[in-house]
Formats: sequence, C-alpha cells, structure tokens
Amino acid sequence: MVVSLPADVLERYERFSLYNSPYVAHDRGCAIDLYPGTETEIARSPVAGEVVDTRDVKAPPKAYAAEHDHLIVLDCGEHVARTLHVDPAVEAGDRIAVGDPLGEFVRAGFFAPWVDNHVHLGFRAPDANPYRASGSLPIVPEVSPLALDWDGSGTVVETGDTYAILDAPTHPRPGAGTFAGIAASVVRSDGTNATDTSGSRRVVLDGGLSHYDGGGALPTASDRSLASGGRIEFLGTEIGVVEERDVAWHPLSVSANGRSITGLSLFCGRDSGFGAKLVCPDTGFEPDECVEVSIRLK
Repeated sequence: MVVSLPADVLERYERFSLYNSPYVAHDRGCAIDLYPGTETEIARSPVAGEVVDTRDVKAPPKAYAAEHDHLIVLDCGEHVARTLHVDPAVEAGDRIAVGDPLGEFVRAGFFAPWVDNHVHLGFRAPDANPYRASGSLPIVPEVSPLALDWDGSGTVVETGDTYAILDAPTHPRPGAGTFAGIAASVVRSDGTNATDTSGSRRVVLDGGLSHYDGGGALPTASDRSLASGGRIEFLGTEIGVVEERDVAWHPLSVSANGRSITGLSLFCGRDSGFGAKLVCPDTGFEPDECVEVSIRLK
C-alpha cells in the first residue's frame, strides 16, 4: 500500500525530499519533508483531518537545537497522518484543512545544521501505532520532476557555516507545479545504459550523497517507469544500486576543488534559487568562488 500526495499540495511548498534524512522514518521513502522556503516561520498543514493528539518528543541533544520536537497526529479518514518539526498551535479535536496553520517551526536535535525548516509528513494505516518512528507507508508524489543535467561545476551564490549553494544547475521553468532535481543515469543489470539520446530513462536523485546511508532515484517528467535492479551513474562514477526507487550508495568520497566535503544535499525544487547544495561544515567556500565537484569510490 502506498499513499499519493497530490500535486496541489506539493505546489504549496518550494522543495520536497523523500530520502534526504538519516532517520528510519524516511527508509524506502516512507516520509516526505516539505520545505516552504525561508521567509516564513509558520508551518501550514499538508493534510486535512481532525487532530487526534499532540505530543512532545525528546530530540537528540545538540548545542544549536531545541531539546524537544513535537508530534501532531491527525485522522485523515483513510489514513492517519503524523507531522514533526512544528510547535503545535492546535490540539486534539481541532478540524484542520490543507493550508491551515499548525504552529511555528521548531529546530530540534533531529536537524543537521545545514537543513532548512520543513514539515515532516508520514502516513499510517488507521489501525497502526502512530507514535513509533518507523512503520509509515511509502509516499508517491503526484508530480514528475524535470531531470537537470549537471557536470559538477558552478559558482558559489550562498554560503552558511555548514553549506554552500551553487548557481548550477539552473531551473529552466521555476514556478508553481514545475519541480526539478539533479539527474543521474541508469545502467541496467544487463550492463546496457538505460539513458538514450533523449534522456528518457534518466532519474532524479534524492537524498544525502553520501553522508546518509541511502537515497532515492525518482522517475522523471519524461519517463515515469523505474529501473529496478539498475546501477546509478553520476558525475562519471557508479554511485549505487537502485531497487525500484531506493538507492544504496556505494562507499564514496565527495570533493569540491580537490577538498573533501561531507556530501551533496539532493532534493526536488521549483524555486528560482535551485542549485547544487554542498554540505561542507569543515570546508569553507567564498561567494563567487568557482567550484568543481568530483566523486570517487573509496
């Protein structure tokens, strides 16, 4: 059983990711993180239903983060939804529509410092335990992201203490309804390359490459099929193996201008600020610096 998340819900957010997390809740794309952008502190509901419960959740201790996160459980009829990372302004018995405010974002110890505010969303069967971290149903976004070719190069346009964002690849059609992500090619298990000259068998990468254990290979706007059992190639390197849409990364090292970095943060976005995001808490880059990213097997 899977849960489809409609396009008109996703279009309320600038970015989404199914796999860009180290936590078990995201295994096999069983949760989605919805990023509204950096201009708001108010989290709005991606689902309609009745609030069943709110509960404080002890978060991993981190000096820069809040001690507690918060779980909001909603009865959506066919499924039970659970959200995290929102300090609830709702309570049990409240009726919620899509887009209604749930509360303010909270940055608890589940967040790595390079991660932006977002709503974590998962779904359970009505008879399943809504409080366990694992056990949610796989989520299928009802959008087809554009696959953006990228050669690993770009110019730094934004920096933080733990990350740098490049101006490439660029989103060709930013705006409502047009999500895009960084493309990779697939080599089928028979050894033939699944990417043809039209790019019809490319996939969009999702996840933390390779600072998290695995990631995703999402079907693209030109081809909704999956390349189960294939090998993923990116920037001239075989980076992992895909089963359906789940990718197990090979042991990899990621470098930028010859300097080791933690990895790449991969997602689907529709905003004009789309660009490769380098996770680099131990390596600094300057605005306007030209960068070449490379990947090799360890």
